[in-house]
Amino acid sequence: MPLRLEDYALLGDTHTAALVGYDGSIDWLCIPRFDSDACFAALLGRPEHGQWLLAPGDRARPLARRYRGDSLVLETEYAGPEGRARVIDCMPVHTPTDGPGGNGQPTVIRIVEGLQGRVRFHSRLRPRFDYGLTPPWLRPEGRRVRAYAGPDVLVIDSDADLTVRDGDCTADFSVRAGDRVGFRMAWRGPRDEEPGPFGTAEAVGTAEDTERWWQTWADQCTHTGEYRDAVVRSLVTLKALSYSPSGGIVAAPTTSLPERLGGVRNWDYRYCWLRDATFTLLTLLDAGYEQEAVAWREWLLRALAGAPRRMNILYGIEGERLLTEAELDWLPGYEHSRPVRIGNAASGQLQLDVHGELMDALHQARVRGIPPDQDAWRVQQVLMDFLESHWRDPDNGIWEMRGPRRDFTHSKVMAWVAADRAVKAVEEFGLDGPADRWRRLRHEIHRDVCAYGYDTERETFTQYYGSTTLDASLLLIPSVGFLPADDPRMKGTVAAVERELLADGFVQRYTMGPRTAAVDGLPTGEGAFLPCTFWLADNYILQGRRQEGRELFERLLAVRNDLGLLSEEYDTGHRRLIGNFPQALSHIPLVDTAQNLSSEQGPAQRRSGAGRSAAVSPRASARRPS
Repeated sequence: MPLRLEDYALLGDTHTAALVGYDGSIDWLCIPRFDSDACFAALLGRPEHGQWLLAPGDRARPLARRYRGDSLVLETEYAGPEGRARVIDCMPVHTPTDGPGGNGQPTVIRIVEGLQGRVRFHSRLRPRFDYGLTPPWLRPEGRRVRAYAGPDVLVIDSDADLTVRDGDCTADFSVRAGDRVGFRMAWRGPRDEEPGPFGTAEAVGTAEDTERWWQTWADQCTHTGEYRDAVVRSLVTLKALSYSPSGGIVAAPTTSLPERLGGVRNWDYRYCWLRDATFTLLTLLDAGYEQEAVAWREWLLRALAGAPRRMNILYGIEGERLLTEAELDWLPGYEHSRPVRIGNAASGQLQLDVHGELMDALHQARVRGIPPDQDAWRVQQVLMDFLESHWRDPDNGIWEMRGPRRDFTHSKVMAWVAADRAVKAVEEFGLDGPADRWRRLRHEIHRDVCAYGYDTERETFTQYYGSTTLDASLLLIPSVGFLPADDPRMKGTVAAVERELLADGFVQRYTMGPRTAAVDGLPTGEGAFLPCTFWLADNYILQGRRQEGRELFERLLAVRNDLGLLSEEYDTGHRRLIGNFPQALSHIPLVDTAQNLSSEQGPAQRRSGAGRSAAVSPRASARRPS
C-alpha cells in the first residue's frame, strides 16, 4: 500500500519527476517526460505495478530526511541495531546534449553511505512499463542490467552485484562507516547511445553537480523578507515542474491522486494549464526569474500557433492539443480511489477566464522589463477579437465543471481583466490597437458583473449569475484590480466566504450540496482547496487585517510536509494532504502571500493596481437577459 502523501519527497530534473517515500521506495516515475507512461506506478496500486525500493534491513528505521540546501538532492538517514547509514537520491539536471545526467538522458542516482557501524541494505528495482501493465525483459551484462519493453530501455548500473530474478533487479550488500555504494538508472530511447561508464565516485560527483545547479538557481531569488526558506523551497518546486526543453510548466507531476480518499475526483495534472502556468510565470517574475518568463512566452506562442481563437485551456508540455482522457482499469488507485485516469477531457472545455490570465501575464512581463514581442501582441489581438464576440457566453469556469455551462462570475471578471490589460498595452507601451473600443468593452463587462454577479440581499458576489452559490475564486477580484479589497462588496464577499466556505480553518472551493452536484456533474465532497485559503489570507492583508492574514498563512505552512511540499488539497478530518502532489497552484500563492506579508508593495498590491474602473452601483442579482 502506498504511503501518505506527506511521506513522499520530490526528485526532478526539469524533464520529469519522481516521488520517493521515507521508506526508500520510489513509487512514481514517468520517463522520459512528465506525461510519459509511468515505469514506477506503485503510488496508484501495489509494488507489482513498479517501484524501486532501496532500504536497510535489520529493522532499521528512518531517522530524518532533508534536501541539501536549496536543492532537490535528498538525504535520508536510517538507524539500525548495528549502525547508521544515509541514502542520497537525486535526478541530475541535464540538457538535450550534455550535463551531469550523461548524454541528456533522464537518470536517477542513488547512493548508500555508511555513517557508523554496519548496516545491511536491499535494493529491489521492479520496472513495469505502461503504468504497471508491462514487465520488461531484463538482460544482465556484468554489473549492468538492461530492461527492454518496446521503445523503452532502462540501463541499471551499480558497484553492488546485481541479480535478475522474476522480473526484478536486486542487490544485497552492507556498508560500514565511510563506505559508499552507488546506483544509476538511466532511460534511453531505442536508438540512443548507451550511458557512459559508471562508478560510485562518478555518482557522488553527479550528486554534487546537481546540488550546485539547484543552489545556483535558487540564489537568484530576490525575496529577502520573511519566510525566505519557505519561499525558496516553493520556487524550487515550481522550477522542478517546468519542462526545460519547451518552457512549459505542468500543474503537478502526478495523475489521479484523489481530491477525496476513495472518491472519483481523480484527474491527470501532468499537463500545462494556461491558468496555472501564467500564475507560475507571475510568481517567478516577482521573485526575479525573467529567463523563465521568456521561455514560457515562447512556449505559449508555439502552443497557440495557427489557431489562437481556438485556444485550449491546457496543452501537452510541447504544446500538444489532443489529450484524450482514458481510464486504466488494471490499477486499483491510490487508497482505492478510482478510476485512475490519464489524459484530461477538460482540454475541450471553454474557460473564458484563461484569456484574462494570459493577457495579465503578458502585461506583467512588459511591466517588469521583458521586451515586447510583436508575435505575442498579434496573438493577444486575436484573443481580444474572440472575447469581444464571446465574453457573454456561458463557460465551464475555473474549476472545470463537467455539468452545464454557466455565466460564472469569476470568468466574467477575468474577461474584464483581458480588456483592461489590452487598453494598458496601448496606453502604457504604445502598442497598436483599438483602445477606445476596448475601453467601452471593459466598462460594459464591469457593469454586467456588478449587476448580475452580485447578490445585494446577501451582500456578496456569487458563483454564477443568478445563483446563491459561493465560490472562493471570487477572492481574486481585488488582486486583479477589478475592485479594491476595501470595497463594501468585497468586504461582504469575504465575510460570506468566512461564514459558508471556511471550515476547520481552511477554505473550500465552493458551496457543496445537492445544487452543487448539478453544476459540477460529479458526486460532492472534497478536501479544502489550499490555494483558496492563501487567497483569503491575501484579502486580509489587502484589507489591513495583516495579523489575521499572517495567522492564516502560518496555518497553511504548518500542513506542508517535512520537506516543505504541498498537495492540491487538505483533508481536515483525516489531517492529510490529498490531491495531486506536489501541486504548483498551492506553491504559487505561498510565495505570493509571503511576499505580501513581507512588503507593503507585494504581488497583491502591485497587481491590484494594474487596473481600476469607476465604481458601478450594484443592482439586485438577476439572470442576465440573453
